[in-house]
Amino acid sequence: MKNILSDRYEPKNIESKWIEFWEKNQTFKPKGEGEPFCIVIPPPNVTGVLHIGHALNHTLQDIICRIERKKGKDVLWLPGTDHAGIATQVVVERELEKQGKSRRNFSRKEFIEKVWEWKEKSGGQITKQQRLLGESVDWTRERFTMDEGLSHAVIKVFKTLYEEGLIYRGEKIINWCPKNLTAISDIEVEYKEVKGNLYYIRYPVKGTKDYVVVATTRPETMLGDVAVCANPKDERYASLKNITLILPILNREIPLLFDDFVDANFGTGLVKITPAHDPYDFEASQRLGLKPINIMNPNATLNENAGKYKGYDRFEARKAIVQELQELGLLEKIEPYVHSVGHNMRGGAVIEPYLSTQWFVNVKPLAQEAIEVVKSGQIEFIPKVWEKTYFEWMENIKDWCISRQLWWGHRIPAYYTQKGEIVVAESLEEAIQIFHQKGIHVSKEEVIQDEDVLDTWFSSALWPFSTLGWPNQTSDLQKYYPTAVLVTGFDIIFFWVARMIMMGVKFQKNVPFRKVVIHGLVRDKYGEKFSKSKGNTIDPLDMMEKYGTDSFRFFLAASLPEARDILFDESRLDGYRAFCNKVWNSCRFVLMNLPENFAIRPILENELEPSDVWVRFRFNECLSKYEKAYSHYLFFEMASQIYDFFWGDFCDWYLELTKPRIYGQNQKSKEVALQNLVQVLSQALHLLHPFMPFITEELNSALQGGLLSLSPWPESFELSSASISNQKINYLIEIISEVRVIRANLKIPPDKKCKVILKTNHDLVRAIIQEEYNSFLQLGKMESITIDNSYTPNQTDSISAFTSGEIILPLTGMIDLEKEKERLTKERNSLILEIEKIQKKLQNNEFLTKAKPEIVQKEKEKWEILKN
Repeated sequence: MKNILSDRYEPKNIESKWIEFWEKNQTFKPKGEGEPFCIVIPPPNVTGVLHIGHALNHTLQDIICRIERKKGKDVLWLPGTDHAGIATQVVVERELEKQGKSRRNFSRKEFIEKVWEWKEKSGGQITKQQRLLGESVDWTRERFTMDEGLSHAVIKVFKTLYEEGLIYRGEKIINWCPKNLTAISDIEVEYKEVKGNLYYIRYPVKGTKDYVVVATTRPETMLGDVAVCANPKDERYASLKNITLILPILNREIPLLFDDFVDANFGTGLVKITPAHDPYDFEASQRLGLKPINIMNPNATLNENAGKYKGYDRFEARKAIVQELQELGLLEKIEPYVHSVGHNMRGGAVIEPYLSTQWFVNVKPLAQEAIEVVKSGQIEFIPKVWEKTYFEWMENIKDWCISRQLWWGHRIPAYYTQKGEIVVAESLEEAIQIFHQKGIHVSKEEVIQDEDVLDTWFSSALWPFSTLGWPNQTSDLQKYYPTAVLVTGFDIIFFWVARMIMMGVKFQKNVPFRKVVIHGLVRDKYGEKFSKSKGNTIDPLDMMEKYGTDSFRFFLAASLPEARDILFDESRLDGYRAFCNKVWNSCRFVLMNLPENFAIRPILENELEPSDVWVRFRFNECLSKYEKAYSHYLFFEMASQIYDFFWGDFCDWYLELTKPRIYGQNQKSKEVALQNLVQVLSQALHLLHPFMPFITEELNSALQGGLLSLSPWPESFELSSASISNQKINYLIEIISEVRVIRANLKIPPDKKCKVILKTNHDLVRAIIQEEYNSFLQLGKMESITIDNSYTPNQTDSISAFTSGEIILPLTGMIDLEKEKERLTKERNSLILEIEKIQKKLQNNEFLTKAKPEIVQKEKEKWEILKN
């Protein structure tokens, strides 16, 4: 075996090579052998590009799949994309605008054809980028939420839930986008802190000259007020029961009522009730028997219920109404007020809470079963702390608005007659049959299908079983459902995870997955969310291009603390690129020293020298800790274990300790050293592979051939006794490391070799010095190392302790003692000044209150380190 690697590690070359090889050979298509193990990928939007969140989430899934595949499981990692209703329609409409056209220039059918055309030409960018990340998915099973099979599943679920009374059509407050003219999901609403005003408006009391004052941030909605409300426990208004108020401007009579939902500490303690434009007001109106008044058109202009303000834009109306209130003497005051305002994540329009007739799911009955499967342990959240969040959401769940006023998406399978009679069916033909069964005789031309489409999250909720072929009882569904693990960010536990659990339990009578691994988000190094408006976004493709994909993947996994967010610090990527170079060069060194006829053979334990035993033992420890971390999905700990072993134990120590044997005259010792180097290196590549698939696949093919991706998971080396060898090498490492520290602290020039004297009575220290004398000299830059318990140190010697004795470095001739004394004095004075500076900061109240918490914490940590 002789396969020499190039002298430079070039990520691009090997990445493109293995991406093509894996897909061409369908390497990751399940082979039908072993215990089934399935992960369905959280489907990214078909309009999207690979962002930093995708890169993290997909890397973690890939690590799991590659490990389980190597452990002998029949792994299916199923890829796919989401049709992304609003986002996709917006993209296509923008393309039409460039041609001077709009959606309305086409029939619905023609527009949908345009979207499919766009999808075929431009909709695959995200999956191409997933390939660049090295994802080991089965591309032959790729799905799309608008596939024919998935569409069939969506319609069947809708019909079933409708027939059971769990889906209904009704009037409720929803998130409305006046720009896109559609209801949108809660997750598509981005709340931003906005500098606004709190307007204090006087509402006259009927028949008197008195008035009450109500505070609001949205004075334009007062035209839709149906009452003013106080908390029944608020003694300030106890005497005002049964009074009637006059709504300013419109002069409509409205009651003053009492309800517990009012926060007595907000504004004046009185709130206006505007049921058509506020979700809490709507709920209060239901309790209080009040009829909503909608004052807005879908485009957020005011309608006929707004009186003379009909036709005004909502924000124009605000200014005009405030001016009129001032002129009428009904505006008591205006205060600056910062509050949270919902914006559409796609386009940025301010969301309007809007009373609208929509389709809803009554999810409480579904939620109860979904709660039970987590409480009973059928589904495990990792970390477990997220179960509390899940329960809080599910126990307070509200009906889910599932209709969207779009053309692109799964069209709601509801059919109407001209008289408004309604049926839900899987097709127009079936709808007519149902109408006939009800005694309603209509033709195709007399039946209209609902214009709305379903919320994208509705089809995504079916993803774990619809992608496997349901409603057909396919072999994939029978084999791979329930799936094994779901890996996702905490931000979609309710919007997606909970809904998948509800739908899986309902339609499969089983959970959709056994474990939910929750990871944090990736933020910038200051802890801020990535945002285009902040200009702090990171393009993963840029990072992969600059540092190599393996370095980038390793960084993501190694930087992910348990249950916390990643702080993205690009400087760390340099370190992981250096690690890749280290791995590459170590493998290249081994290959360069292998004879032409080299073949791996078992090594008898009595052939092993102490360093051989030690490195095998260290690998066994690494493997054990790695697997324990993996059992808890502690990816950062797994990465830490293999990094420390590879860089420290293998490269820094074992590789260096074998060099005298490789270049020496003892052929037996050389052959065993090379055998052990290859075998330990090969095993270590297995552990590194899930994090760094490209470089490890390339190195393995050079080292021993075959596909590392499909090679069995490594086992521990058999060692009947490793204690004495370990102690010997540990002494060697401890002594050399301490000598290096002394040299560094005293700034002894690298070209000056030092004498080292040990004081010790330990036989193993004496033995390892004899066995590895040349290694001590080479690795410690020593002129000599001796044991002399009678040596009397002088004042210029450096003395340091180690586990079984003392290390003495005579410094005469090694350094300029006067200069060293001067240097230490300067360092001491500088340290004292730094301590005083930090102390002043920490005693400064202005610094403590105005500085960011993480900066204050860093100063405190510095103080603790320096004072000790």
